[in-house]
Amino acid sequence: MSGRSVLVVAHTGRPEAVRSAQLVIERLSEAGIAVRVLDGEAPDIGCAGADAVPGAVAAEDAEVVMVLGGDGTLLRAADLTRTSGTPLLGVNLGHVGFLAEAERDDLAATVDRVVERRYDVEERMTIDVTVRRNGSVTGTTWALNEASIEKAERERMLEVVAEIDGRPLSSWGCDGVVCATPTGSTAYAFSAGGPVVWPEVEAMLVVPISAHSLFSRPLVVSPRSLVAVEVQRGTPRAVLWCDGRRTLDLPPGARVEVRRGAVPVRLARLHLTPFTDRLVTKFGLPVTGWRGRVRQPAHPSPPTDGEAVPDGQRG
Repeated sequence: MSGRSVLVVAHTGRPEAVRSAQLVIERLSEAGIAVRVLDGEAPDIGCAGADAVPGAVAAEDAEVVMVLGGDGTLLRAADLTRTSGTPLLGVNLGHVGFLAEAERDDLAATVDRVVERRYDVEERMTIDVTVRRNGSVTGTTWALNEASIEKAERERMLEVVAEIDGRPLSSWGCDGVVCATPTGSTAYAFSAGGPVVWPEVEAMLVVPISAHSLFSRPLVVSPRSLVAVEVQRGTPRAVLWCDGRRTLDLPPGARVEVRRGAVPVRLARLHLTPFTDRLVTKFGLPVTGWRGRVRQPAHPSPPTDGEAVPDGQRG
């Protein structure tokens, strides 16, 4: 063995993901790379060429985590790798797969790129979330995409007050509020009417959900800001969801504080594709008729007699 190791995480509820995991394990093992799988997934994958390891230590000292599934599977894997800093490489076997770097048809080539270490790593901003009640901390968590404060009772609106950097902004009667990262701008925040934010932009988004208010526009605030959402007393209880995975109950009077995360998530990139192209591809945006900007010749010919010469080119 080469001393290298790769963790494989799969959506084992999908037969295609199981078959893909088996192929990845086989090809990595042939290349002399040790392969790990989560002990909870090992029986479904059923591949003798991998070591089953507990989730708490699965990503430690691994070179990369190959994630086979959709964005939900990648968010689950991010829980395993956030403290270790191991980069995630997603292969999309789901629907949109915004966080994934490769598609199912590119699986073999993707494994080859891992074997050859031909990938780059970028960091994505996260958010840290603190829940308080009566001044005491009752829970802490984090998110790569978003933290959403949502009503827990369908028949009644949630009454909240939003605060930015210690100053009250507005109260809303609403279904909830989404606090998102740029990475999460194409997820829940997008569905709630928020803007798409390019990943290299450092900012936080605040997006009210179905707010009954004249001022309920999506907000883009500084990454250094502290965003707080207070659940009003006398309102129905609420619930906090982070990345659609981690949840905390929010009784009336609870306060949710959101700030930039201390630890980013690292993503492995095979292609330095512009984010604009990713948007067009993932959302199937219509670009018919685009001709691109007019390109100037590298060595323009001197003007002929009678042809105007731009001021900046006159001798």
